Amino acid sequence: MDKIVRIKLPCSSGWRLLHKKGDLFSCPPTDALAHCISEDFRMGAGIAVLFKKKFGRVQDLLAQQKKPGECAVLRTSGRFVYYLVTKKKYYQKPTYDILWMSLMSMRDHCVANGVNSISMPRIGCGLDKLKWENVSSIITEVFKDTKISITVYSI
Repeated sequence: MDKIVRIKLPCSSGWRLLHKKGDLFSCPPTDALAHCISEDFRMGAGIAVLFKKKFGRVQDLLAQQKKPGECAVLRTSGRFVYYLVTKKKYYQKPTYDILWMSLMSMRDHCVANGVNSISMPRIGCGLDKLKWENVSSIITEVFKDTKISITVYSI
């Protein structure tokens, strides 16, 4: 059973950032999902491999021609799956600025499409080596004036 570890920054707007131990793919089926990828959509390592196996449709993603700082989107099984494009090539490392822009792109899509809940891993902090303290601050800044709840899963 998943257990909530801590809640960060509940706001009057409805925004909140939750942390859970457990499998990301055990989240409610109504939650949107999000993770970081490169513009070349290689998805050959880390959690991206699981997204590629579970959702496929790489050609659909490539056809969107998203650049770093943007967000590709798939709609599948009644939910959105967000692919935050945070770097050009799979072997590069993202910057906080590009991550910020990708999150803004996702936020705008969520608001326009009535998404209220997103589940994600600690984006940018695995193979990409960003610091979670900085990433969580960026997430907070980007989403604090929305009604979107974000749950971050870690093992």
